[in-house]
Amino acid sequence: MVVLMVATLTLPRIAVAGNPPFSCAPGATQGYAFCDRRLPVEQRAADLVARLSLAEKVSQLGDEAAGVPRLGVPPYKWWSEGLHGLAFWGHGMHFDGAVRAITSFPQVLLTAASFDENLWYRIGQAIGTEARALYNIGQAEGLTIWSPNVNIFRDPRWGRGQETPGEDPTTASKYGVAFVRGLQGPSPTTLQTSACCKHATAYDLEAWNGAIRYDYKAWVTAQDLADTFNPPFRSCVEEGKASCVMCAYTTVNGVPACASSDLLMKTFKGAWGLNGYVSSDCDAVALMHDSQGYRPTPEDTVAAALTAGLDLNCGNYTQVHGMAAVQQGKMSEQDVDKALRNLFTVRMRLGHFDGDPRSSALYGGLGAGDVCSPAHKMLSLEAAQDGIVLLKNDAGILPLSRPAVASAAVIGHNANDPAALYGNYFGPPCEYTTPLQGLQGYVKNVRFLAGCDSAACGLAATGQAAALAGSSDYVIMFMGLSQRQEQEGLDRTSLLLPGQQQSLITAVASAAKRPVILVLLTGGPVDVSFAKSNPKIGAILWAGYPGQAGGLAIAKVLFGEHNPSGRLPVTWYPEEFTRVPMTDMRMRADLATGYPGRSYRFYQGSTVYKFGDGLSYSKFSRQLVVPSGTGNRAPNTNTNLLAGLTATPAADGGASYVVEEIGADGCEQLKFPAVVEVQNHGPLDGKHSVLMFLRWPNATGGRPVSQLVGFRAQHLRAGEKARLRFDVSPCEHFSWANEDGKKVLGAGSHFLRVDKDEYEIRFEA
Repeated sequence: MVVLMVATLTLPRIAVAGNPPFSCAPGATQGYAFCDRRLPVEQRAADLVARLSLAEKVSQLGDEAAGVPRLGVPPYKWWSEGLHGLAFWGHGMHFDGAVRAITSFPQVLLTAASFDENLWYRIGQAIGTEARALYNIGQAEGLTIWSPNVNIFRDPRWGRGQETPGEDPTTASKYGVAFVRGLQGPSPTTLQTSACCKHATAYDLEAWNGAIRYDYKAWVTAQDLADTFNPPFRSCVEEGKASCVMCAYTTVNGVPACASSDLLMKTFKGAWGLNGYVSSDCDAVALMHDSQGYRPTPEDTVAAALTAGLDLNCGNYTQVHGMAAVQQGKMSEQDVDKALRNLFTVRMRLGHFDGDPRSSALYGGLGAGDVCSPAHKMLSLEAAQDGIVLLKNDAGILPLSRPAVASAAVIGHNANDPAALYGNYFGPPCEYTTPLQGLQGYVKNVRFLAGCDSAACGLAATGQAAALAGSSDYVIMFMGLSQRQEQEGLDRTSLLLPGQQQSLITAVASAAKRPVILVLLTGGPVDVSFAKSNPKIGAILWAGYPGQAGGLAIAKVLFGEHNPSGRLPVTWYPEEFTRVPMTDMRMRADLATGYPGRSYRFYQGSTVYKFGDGLSYSKFSRQLVVPSGTGNRAPNTNTNLLAGLTATPAADGGASYVVEEIGADGCEQLKFPAVVEVQNHGPLDGKHSVLMFLRWPNATGGRPVSQLVGFRAQHLRAGEKARLRFDVSPCEHFSWANEDGKKVLGAGSHFLRVDKDEYEIRFEA
């Protein structure tokens, strides 16, 4: 009876080539519950999975999922990238049709320097729009974007640190939430695209001193997992509602991340409530067997991953060995079904089983005209401008005056290299402006010399560069790194500028008529102590990898058409930090053994520049405004909310309360507003980011030295004031993790701080 019924159905149609792939066209839905839009997507996904044979099911477990022609299900490609624009990496997006270019935004670390959640949201939104537009015109075979990267930039040598929002878990969390919300779109039911937060967890090493990411065994304390490595992923899922989390290659405390049921099932899907799927990093399942030796056979390995909660393998290892794993009893068909229900639910939330996506009221109208739109190009410029960090400006050499610059020498390998604009994971840009091209729009007489043969600078034209500098009115140098020093698979061994760059810069500065301007295009931080202390180097700017509009953004900043407002999202360490093994995962300092700790939260050593450093052409003042009627205490901190709770004594004489025991209601009552009054004293209009920190009387007992409470970005005209409100939650912002990984709130004094202005808050029963 069932066979006859199926035989008489009109199959859901697969769209013809050149059109977007989809299933369940109108008139083809009779009898197929998975095509019935009135049903919950989970029920529809379960119906589809129930109709598949075991072989068909296993064929869905890799990133290139096979089609099921008998049910009208098209093939699907899960892997697409959208880190800072759609990218060549992956299989899902194609740039060979009517659309051959996309908007290339700055690399993430530079965008993070804006400390502007709204900007991050709009970038995610633009990338999601362009992905959906490509899908609608038949140039995409998937809408699952494996971005953002919210790993913590733990070590300054890490080659992929450029992809992240930096070293601070609060910043990374807020970035992840904003970007995911933008990428996935405003609808709670229909996704514009699916975002995937990667790479969970404690992944921050490529290749260092024989340690390779593919089989790296990270030993991480419960304390550091709880308050450093995991918070960005938790925020992605709980607040951003990300529909995917990617597990990393890393073996964490003896268990590969992609085979850890504690991580995938108990944490992602259980405690955090992931509504979506878990994907492995590419070939991570194969590497569990081939490199890590975690299980004796391929079948055991596939079973270990799927029963732990993995839904999708980037690669085909699960497709090749999945059938045998079931047949040998290593895992059940129900284990496969569970994964597939998660996968098809996401595809249904993307509308792939709702007929032609071009008929969608939400996203159906998007097309070629929505890619590289004027608005997206302007957004790329805005992001680059807002991220650029002014680190030094002795004697106010900047901004430059166009009429005063008769001639300029532009020196540096990064001045006219388009590749220096993009970093990694990029796609074909709509257009681009190199720094040299940007400056040529402002100065008539520009002479250019690369100076180095490459970023490695094995050969330097030092004499020629010095001569050019001595004969020019102004000298602007564009130095730094490239993807040959830092990228996926490649960590640095030194924080110094490569090769002969330092000697070239010094020689040019000595020969120049006036102090030179040094612009650094890098991902990770560099030790430029020599330039910071050299009076012949008048200004230093960090411009990251600034995207397609990077050259124009730099020129606008140099000539004062944009007032710089970026602030460093990472600590810039001295070269001596490279004595610390990259494989030492500890965040907290251990001064007894000489271990200095990591990031501004725990590091106890000298810096070149600090987290949050960044200058402006204007003078800004910031003042904490204590809420009225509270004296020097915030509201609700002197109540009896903590009465009855057991305070755990600490070795330093202090005590703390477990946040979980305070409870959701108690934590809610402890919340209070704090206000920062900020004023632009001129002379220029400009944007300004206010960072609010918390510090404790000391950094003992596992407490950080300080930690970021939050940030606000505000544009102010010269002379204008604004009051910026921060909603402070002590349970969230004042807590840290104890050695068991539980968040605790210390008794006694806490100090909210903005610059040198602070006020005290006390907690005691």
